[in-house]
Amino acid sequence: MTEEQKKFDRGSVLSIFGSDRKEDFMALVFALIIAFAVYVTY
Repeated sequence: MTEEQKKFDRGSVLSIFGSDRKEDFMALVFALIIAFAVYVTY
């Protein structure tokens, strides 16, 4: 097996963000917004 065959494809082609770090940060922001909304309403 060559190095290219061993490399794991993370599926970044499907991402709307250019970088994984930006995607992770936006996911964290959305999770915090949802958690805050649930906290406020209950």
